[in-house]
Amino acid sequence: GRESNMKEKLRVAICQMETVPDKGENLKKAREMLAEAGMLRADIAVLPEMFNCPYDIRFFAGAAEGEAGDSCRMLAEEAAFHNMVVVGGTIPERDGDRLYNTCFVYDGQGQRLARYRKHHLFDIDIPGQVSFRESRVLSSGMGDRFFMAGGHRFGLAICYDIRFPEFIQQLSMGGAEAIVIPGAFNHVTGPAHWELLARTRAVDNQSYVLMAAPARSRNKGGYQSHGHSMIADPWGTVVATAGEDEAVVVEELDFSLVEKVRRELPLLSGRTKDDPVL
Repeated sequence: GRESNMKEKLRVAICQMETVPDKGENLKKAREMLAEAGMLRADIAVLPEMFNCPYDIRFFAGAAEGEAGDSCRMLAEEAAFHNMVVVGGTIPERDGDRLYNTCFVYDGQGQRLARYRKHHLFDIDIPGQVSFRESRVLSSGMGDRFFMAGGHRFGLAICYDIRFPEFIQQLSMGGAEAIVIPGAFNHVTGPAHWELLARTRAVDNQSYVLMAAPARSRNKGGYQSHGHSMIADPWGTVVATAGEDEAVVVEELDFSLVEKVRRELPLLSGRTKDDPVL
């Protein structure tokens, strides 16, 4: 298979989809967008945070399931059918009496490569603008923070995790050349920080950063995702981006650029013995 031989370039498709309260509709839409990614010859396709339900704590319990559920089965089937790695954004994962915000990753044979449970829960209150408390229904987790694709090491984080620089730096220190971050920033934090954080973490870690968001909802009452799924390269340049609406963003990751940037600006190897150890 193509997993065994290292490829200098990998085609990535970010599927920015709108979510609705009907889980079946979301799975159908995700399947269609993954099929589009497959037709575009993507090596890796990425779905957004909470792709099987709206990003709203009122929906998480109802949409929650384990790995044997419909959402993961769909991800594994599409990965195998299109022979591509599928990063399943996140779903509300039920494990016993706990719910996690979880990213499942499947390889081109439909085998699970990773399961990462969001570590930093999104609890914010900006008076008069936005308030959200994931911790009311979700538990903090961890799990597999790395997976291999096309001979390259990828790191995983979810949304609010990106605001913790040391946490993301553990990924590049652990060998990640690209970091995939499904996220759903809102209409307040999105315009302010989404692109800034994508570019900053790309520069910090000299890695590609892939940000996968839901499209903005046409339902005016619900949580409004900022959208703008994007890819920043290791130099901090935004090389691909969507707007607010549904889109499949395709870009080629060139891993020789990661190597070049790290060679010319040797940050990762430039740590001194006095630097705090992560």
